[in-house]
Amino acid sequence: MSVHYHGTLDDGSVFDSSRERAPLQFTVGSGQVIDGFDNAVRGLAVGESVTVRMEPSEAYGERDPALIFELPIDRAPEGVEPGETLTASNGAQARVIAVTDTTFTIDANHSLAGQALTFEIELVSIGASP
Repeated sequence: MSVHYHGTLDDGSVFDSSRERAPLQFTVGSGQVIDGFDNAVRGLAVGESVTVRMEPSEAYGERDPALIFELPIDRAPEGVEPGETLTASNGAQARVIAVTDTTFTIDANHSLAGQALTFEIELVSIGASP
């Protein structure tokens, strides 16, 4: 299935949109998209649109304090600064949230964890290509 979408936060800011690029292609029920998005497209006809607000439980979950780690500064990449995104050898990503002379703190929560998301979704096609 192919869809165009426009995602906003409760404050109205846009966090992602496919409007300026190719539609998103995925298989319903495959786990390729968050649960709330997957559920929102079920039953849509080609050309039909829906606007749906998803609570964190249907999106990226609540923020988990256990995913915030303080590590010795000697384990940090040289010149690391708050706001940078680091990628571990297993592909996991974490955002640097603090740096001191002796430690750095990373947050491995998804950047949208804990937030409600609103999507405007339009079904473009059913099948492998738009």
